[in-house]
Amino acid sequence: MHRASITEAKNTLSALIDRVRQGEPVLIEDRGVPVARLESVIAPGKHGTAGRAARLQRQGVLRAASGPLPKQVLASPPPVPERGARLSDAVIAERREGR
Repeated sequence: MHRASITEAKNTLSALIDRVRQGEPVLIEDRGVPVARLESVIAPGKHGTAGRAARLQRQGVLRAASGPLPKQVLASPPPVPERGARLSDAVIAERREGR
């Protein structure tokens, strides 16, 4: 069970509600003393990945697609790092090229 102060609950209510949608109850505390509990009124798991994707979008971790994936992306081979190079460097170089 997640615990949140009143201030945290006020400032991050949407995120707390997403947790509740995923089936995790949230305990609201006032100076360490439990005063309320948020629980889902629907069965957990009904929203599946859609709720998770929405939460990640609000957090800025995920960005929705702006259109269909260009066929060129799927037709080209994946980046291959040079010997001794890091894969992350190859990905960064590919992004600079606009791929």
